[in-house]
Amino acid sequence: MAEYPKVKAPDLVGTYPALAKSGGGYVWDAVLEYRVWCHPERGAPDIEDGNDYYYTFEECEDAVKFSEENPGTETPLALIEQNEYIDEPEDGGYTHIKEKRITEWPIEFLKRPKRTENTIPDFLSPDAPTNRLEILRGQA
Repeated sequence: MAEYPKVKAPDLVGTYPALAKSGGGYVWDAVLEYRVWCHPERGAPDIEDGNDYYYTFEECEDAVKFSEENPGTETPLALIEQNEYIDEPEDGGYTHIKEKRITEWPIEFLKRPKRTENTIPDFLSPDAPTNRLEILRGQA
């Protein structure tokens, strides 16, 4: 069994825009693709006139293997879809945002359970545990 989630639509891997938000939001709804960014200045082949570029993968394990075997690459990122998310405009000040966005996340964040109908309301509840992150980690 794979350690990381499957992508939402395998036939769309590689078709998403290169530019995306970076991190944030605390919760995820779907993985769209896994990406490995390549940097010529760090030793990746220069195939884009000195510019950074990335390869897309349907499975995280393939992206990890690629990044480990190729110089000048980053650790894989997951391109995720958030249909709702938690904004934190100031430390400890949380807002429930109900709009779709696409963002790149470190793959470690996918160890958190996928968002459910109750994840964000439970997180924002006055009865939430002192460490609200326990809700996101599936520990509360």
